Amino acid sequence: MKYEYKTASGKTAIEVDGHWNGILLELDRLERNGVKRETRRHASLDAFNLDDALFPSGEDIPADFEASERNAALKAALAELSPEQQALVYRIYFYDEKIIRIAEEQGVSEAAIRDRLKKIKNRLKKSLI
Repeated sequence: MKYEYKTASGKTAIEVDGHWNGILLELDRLERNGVKRETRRHASLDAFNLDDALFPSGEDIPADFEASERNAALKAALAELSPEQQALVYRIYFYDEKIIRIAEEQGVSEAAIRDRLKKIKNRLKKSLI
């Protein structure tokens, strides 16, 4: 009987008697079953390859893109303000300074600073719409 086995270069057939042929076929069956038994418990990394990324991301890409677009628009709108207005916005909203402290430093009332902020907000709203 002929027994076929696989080599790296392809299949090869050898002549064996019936007893050895049965043993070799049984060993092949046991090897296939062992490989199947061991690999069924493991997930291939290819199963996680969604959208050509190795692992799916927890990020919300459309929301991140929208946020970056809003940030770019806000930076452009802030650039249109005068340097004094920009400084006031940065001091209050980015550096968390108190309005009363800025008013005392500039020698004006707190209401004057609030009016400046209101004008700045209105100007930014117009730029962002």
